[in-house]
Parts: sequence; structure tokens; C-alpha cells
Amino acid sequence: MRTIEWEDNKLKLIDQTKIPDELTYVYCKNYQDVIVAIKDMIVRGAPAIGVTAGFGMALAYLNGDDLDKAAQEIKDARPTAINLFWAVDRVLNSENPLDEALKMYQEDIDTNMAIGKYGSEVIGDGDTILTHCNAGALACVDYGTALGVIRAAHSQGKDINIICDETRPRGQGARLSVWEMQQENIPVKLIPDVASGFLMSQGKIDKVVIGADRIAKGGVVNKIGSFMVAMAAKQHDVPFYVAAPLSTFDIDASIFDTIIEERDGDEVRYYGGARICPEGTEVINPAFDITPSEFITGIITENGIIDPI
Repeated sequence: MRTIEWEDNKLKLIDQTKIPDELTYVYCKNYQDVIVAIKDMIVRGAPAIGVTAGFGMALAYLNGDDLDKAAQEIKDARPTAINLFWAVDRVLNSENPLDEALKMYQEDIDTNMAIGKYGSEVIGDGDTILTHCNAGALACVDYGTALGVIRAAHSQGKDINIICDETRPRGQGARLSVWEMQQENIPVKLIPDVASGFLMSQGKIDKVVIGADRIAKGGVVNKIGSFMVAMAAKQHDVPFYVAAPLSTFDIDASIFDTIIEERDGDEVRYYGGARICPEGTEVINPAFDITPSEFITGIITENGIIDPI
């Protein structure tokens, strides 16, 4: 199952806002449709956003749009994910934007398979692994980064168990990661976000593997809540790994200069369509946080496992 497909000069995306209740698709005919899909989180996950942005540039090229204008508008859609900027610039500077986007599409699949291969080396038989948010096939073209590591270990016959935290406020762990694991019959349990530290203190989690939206000097940016998981892992000597492609690295920048996206407060005020706080409640809703390098055991890339930068 591919999160992203190119069909008849249109971009076909799984609508991730509908999972797990239904599997439906959205078609993007122009780069403006792509911007909506990224902003509304129809497509999400750094690698998937990057490839989608690349195809957005290809659509702008095919439709005769101003490529510089399209590039800036696409970049503005999600300011934190470095893959988006990397992909837009790569396609913008190519001789044939569509060919370049299609090349990136295949590269993403190959990259994730390599990440899975290297990452599976740190997964032991009998391990229970916690993952935060969704860094699976739905966050990429296919296979996944953090969940790609889990898929690879499972395919090797290792007896592993997965714990997904719910990942409030949008529930990507509950809605997406649990769904992906169930599709492949990988043993999985769901926990509240607030339970991971307790489970680590009980010795019930052996390793943590998460994805990343940006990696730079000093640490990693990932979905909000990642830092809390990392602190709990550090306290209880649980190895904490980040799985991400090299396109997620911004090695000339400081991670602490990252623009953290602030999302609509209604994502927090409402749950399952019902308001869960008094009307008019003010909300702080950052989409990401920063995990400093000292909390990270290693970064799993397509070229191997490296130390945090």
C-alpha cells in the first residue's frame, strides 16, 4: 500500500484524517491542492510531506505556474519539516521537475528499506518497543522509518511487541501506528501518552524508536511529546533511537533555531468531535518539540547508525 501515487498527471494521496475508520483517497490536480493536503494533514510525516511537495512542484511545472511562487507557497505550508524545503528546492533546481519528483518517490522507498535493515540490528528477540506518533508507511511513500525498523525486525522472525502511545492531540499513534501494525499482524498495544514513563519504570519497555521532522546540531525535532518520552527513557536507561533519512538533516543549523509550528487550538479543545474543556479556553498547541542530543542513543539512517550531531 502506497501513501502517495502518481496517476494520470495527478497526485493520489491516502486521506490520513479518515484512518482508521475508512481508507479513502484525495487527488491533487495542482500545487494549490497539494498545499491544502499538507496543511490539513491529509498527508503528514516528514518523508511523505517532502515527496508530496516535490510532486506539488511537478504539478506547478505541468500547469505552467510560476515555479518560484509555487515553491514559496508550498514551503509555507508546514514550516518545521526540513524535508519539505529540501524537496521543493531539489525539484525547483532540476531540469525536469516531474522526472525529479518520480526519482525522489523511488528513493524514499529504497531509503526506508535501508533504514529498516540497519535499525533491525538493534532490535533483540523478545524486545518490547515503544514508538511515538507515526513514522510508518503512512509517513512516507511506503514501509516507514521508525516502523520500518519494526517491520524489518518482524520480517526476520524476531518475537517483538510494539507499544504505541496515543500521541495527542491528533492521535497519530492511536489512529495510524496501531492500524499499520494490525495490518501486518505485528503484536501491538495502545497506551495513553502519560503512561510511558511508568511502563519504563516497571521494566516493560526495552527500546524506543521514533522518527524525526528535522535533525540539526544539538538534537532532533519530532512530534510534540517526543522529549517527554526521551526524558523518561534517559531516567530508566532505555535506549532511545531516532530513525530518519539523511534528507531530514540540516547539519549547518542549530536545532534550537527551528521554527516550531503552532496549530489551531481546537485540536486540543475537542476530542472525537466533542469539546472537552470549558468554552473559550485558551490553548497552547505546538506541533513539535526538541529532543537534545544527549537524550539520543543513535540515529538510524539509510547509511547506517550514527551518533547524534
